[in-house]
Amino acid sequence: MTAFYLAPFYLFLCGYVLWRMLVWLEKCWPFLGKKRVRIPLIFLYIAVVFCILIAFLMEPSYVRRLLKQLGNVWLGVLLYSLLVISAVDGVRMLLKRFAFPGKGRLFSVKAHRIIGGVCGLCIFVLSAWGIWNADNLRVTEYEVYVDKEAGELKSLNIVLVADLHMGYSIGIPQMEQMVERINEEEPDLVVIAGDIFDNEYEALEDPEALTEILGRIRSRYGVYACYGNHDIQEKILAGFTFASRREKASDPRMDALLEQAGIRLLRDEGVLIADAFYLYGRPDYNRPGRGITVRKTPAQITEDMDLTKPVIVLDHEPRELQELADAGVDMDLCGHTHDGQMFPGNLVVRFFWENSYGYLRKGDMHNIVTSGVGVFGPDMRVGTKCEICRITVRFR
Repeated sequence: MTAFYLAPFYLFLCGYVLWRMLVWLEKCWPFLGKKRVRIPLIFLYIAVVFCILIAFLMEPSYVRRLLKQLGNVWLGVLLYSLLVISAVDGVRMLLKRFAFPGKGRLFSVKAHRIIGGVCGLCIFVLSAWGIWNADNLRVTEYEVYVDKEAGELKSLNIVLVADLHMGYSIGIPQMEQMVERINEEEPDLVVIAGDIFDNEYEALEDPEALTEILGRIRSRYGVYACYGNHDIQEKILAGFTFASRREKASDPRMDALLEQAGIRLLRDEGVLIADAFYLYGRPDYNRPGRGITVRKTPAQITEDMDLTKPVIVLDHEPRELQELADAGVDMDLCGHTHDGQMFPGNLVVRFFWENSYGYLRKGDMHNIVTSGVGVFGPDMRVGTKCEICRITVRFR
């Protein structure tokens, strides 16, 4: 219900942007101030503003997909419109309090046109860059040393991916690019740290095609995954979910898709691979999913393991880092944060996580958090990158 409570605030912000836009357009081209021109512009703007809600109320269809995609882009454009316009208005209000040479020219119609044009250009560049950057998949490399023997293995090439968010914004082109990049790294092991889906199975562009694409991943020891907080079947509106008495869990069709693609889902369980190292997949911290009410503690995870062998944990959210390190875990691989996804989120997210992105050494444990492959909400990345991680692990 949070989305409905915030609706008046959202409409106020949209109205503020519309007002500033109309004032600037009229200053540049006076004929745009006439009702016969202004009214159609306002109606078009309102349609864009409400396309998120319209899509939410529609049944799954091609039109709904287009409206969802438009709404996701609009959320990003709105964010940077607010940041740019409010910053300029703030400076103007401050300057009005002071007397200085040339003040009249600064607040003239000509200056208004120029400043408005610069604001529009900044918004366009930030938004266009964000859309392009969200699809520009890169490879981030890490190298770590684990002071344990791993059978006959002296090294292990792991590819870590997370936060695919397959749905309205992320579909076949992005998954084809991801699989191609993964296979280029010739991995020994591929792990997916949650948020494979974007809440709604119906949002998948073509489940059969996506199954076939994910099935192309090549790895010496296989592909393993854990679920995240979005790997559940529920509707979302502008990023917000709705309260329900029913247990929130993955759609069985999600589980079947992974199985058919050859991806082994680990539900609070571990496997001993090649008699050399352990891989343990944890359920999500907030939404452990079907059949799991309370997930195992870090100590319970390792209590039956031979801790002379390396232990790798796959966990969607980078939580309980000290507890995992104390339990004898050697590597903890995570996603979830998106590194904030869009500026200034990449600055804010650092206050909420001990390791919001990248590498952190916790005692003898290596924690790596990836910013992920996909996006959630706005179909943009600004100040962050779309990535897969190649992790070279050296053993004793």
